[in-house]
Amino acid sequence: MGCFRCSQKSIKELVEADYGKIKNRAMGNVEALPSSGSVKPNPCQSVIAPDANHGEAIKDKEDLLNLDENAVNFGDICKGGKSDGIRAQTFAFGELKAAAGDFRKACFLGEGGFGKVYRGHLERIGQEVAIKRLDRNGVQGVKEFIVEVTMLSLADHPNLVKLIGFCAEKDQKLLVYEYMPLGSLEAHLHDLTPRRKALDWDTRMKIAAGAAQGLEYLHDKLNPPIIYRDLKCSNILLGEGYHPKLSDFGLAKVGPSGDRTHVSTRVMGTYGYCAPDYAMTGQLTFKSDIYSFGVVLLELITGKKAYDPVKDPRDQYLVAWARPLFKDRKKFWIMADPSLEGRYPMRSLYQALAIAAMCLQEKPSMRPVIADVVTALNFLVTQKYDPSIHSVQRFRGSRSSSIRSKSEDANATSSTTSDDDSESSCMVLDDCRSGQ
Repeated sequence: MGCFRCSQKSIKELVEADYGKIKNRAMGNVEALPSSGSVKPNPCQSVIAPDANHGEAIKDKEDLLNLDENAVNFGDICKGGKSDGIRAQTFAFGELKAAAGDFRKACFLGEGGFGKVYRGHLERIGQEVAIKRLDRNGVQGVKEFIVEVTMLSLADHPNLVKLIGFCAEKDQKLLVYEYMPLGSLEAHLHDLTPRRKALDWDTRMKIAAGAAQGLEYLHDKLNPPIIYRDLKCSNILLGEGYHPKLSDFGLAKVGPSGDRTHVSTRVMGTYGYCAPDYAMTGQLTFKSDIYSFGVVLLELITGKKAYDPVKDPRDQYLVAWARPLFKDRKKFWIMADPSLEGRYPMRSLYQALAIAAMCLQEKPSMRPVIADVVTALNFLVTQKYDPSIHSVQRFRGSRSSSIRSKSEDANATSSTTSDDDSESSCMVLDDCRSGQ
């Protein structure tokens, strides 16, 4: 098992540590994103130019991600990905229009900042696809289209949506992706219908771990490394077996290199997900993605939206709602999604909340790197809910009346009696100051 930086304690030991003992230190600096710092999408800005010593090949890829949309040759923007030269196919507008049934309502899947998305069947490749059509009056534009094609032409990972091809014919700009049959995570958390069953605990942890692995690929394994900048539930798509894939890379930025610690750019993002440090300074770092991931994890745990304008102003932001609850162990159960109906291991709930709390630190240097988050969540995925071992958590009023199994009760007792473990866990949070 890997370890958090500057600590001899393994990830497994960390997530097994009783969360009640580290709650105050974990959440002491977590602040809700203030309304004055809320962010609305704005036109993209170019990233800071990379260091010259980063290598000619990497420089070429970075140039692709910083293309001037007025001078771009769309036939060249997806070169340099796999060894075969070009991964994304080019399609004629008429072919995509026919595949999507003339963009009729029956094929409509959803709509975002880029434009509308339709389901279609491409005869040429014999495959179901999702076709995203640029809205010329939309928030996002041609620059995002270029970044999206370039980004997915460079990337290849099981937890990133696959780009099949694109169309750049006159004023028509379309993207063609693999079809994700289960739709977005947002639909399964916040838009439940009578036909759609609420996600169980094990599936939620599986989705969280898979999304973190996709983010780890962007941060640590892709060359050049990429800051996603738009991590949210609506951008996590689900395939068969609830396999998660990150999508929509129009706002992605090449990360800082050399002596640089951040990328200076116009603040963009979505209400509730944007890191407060980025919202206030415009300084984008890999830790900005970590904060957004913490919000997504909190959504998975609570079933609540990151930002809900319908609610009382004091409870509109999920982080603001959760912050006082983190400080009182007796209220941890309130944070579990009621649709789980108490079917989750209580210790796993605490451990998941601990990971979310670390990601949501106000100071970016206090947030863990994504590799550590992946290791912690991979461990949690192995801790499956077993009704024969874990009793259903039931609550009456503000007090818990659940009856735990003997083994679970013993584990809970042992995890609350060691002051040394508590101090060690606090030290981990203090020492996790990597700027990666």
